[in-house]
Amino acid sequence: MVLVKNKNIYYPELSYEITGLLFKTHNELGRFKTERQYGDFFEELLKSNRYNYCREINLKNIFKDCIDGNIPDFVLENKIIIDFKAKKFITKEDYFQMVRYLDVADLPLGIIVNFRHTYLKPKRILNKKFHSNNSSVHS
Repeated sequence: MVLVKNKNIYYPELSYEITGLLFKTHNELGRFKTERQYGDFFEELLKSNRYNYCREINLKNIFKDCIDGNIPDFVLENKIIIDFKAKKFITKEDYFQMVRYLDVADLPLGIIVNFRHTYLKPKRILNKKFHSNNSSVHS
């Protein structure tokens, strides 16, 4: 697996583009839709921009060595996992869920996005397997 790492950011161009689509989703739909509605709108943006993605599919179907039962909202370009939330707060359980997804898929980067907030703040979650504790990579 070749990792694109630039200025301590995994997949900087793809991350930037995807974050833009997440902001567009939030700007268009507002704060009080369901995760499904955000996902549907985001998926249309992915299609219109010709991204390779899987939606709500068991990671075992994409990455053969995965443990069964891990189903994130989106896997983009087989590089970044995105999990949508539409609730008051992102919890530790949401974070640990993403860590599990990254671990079983052996991917470096996941993004948790909570559309309920007034101002969208996508949270980048890094798989610790891909950087040392002394690294200057931050989420």
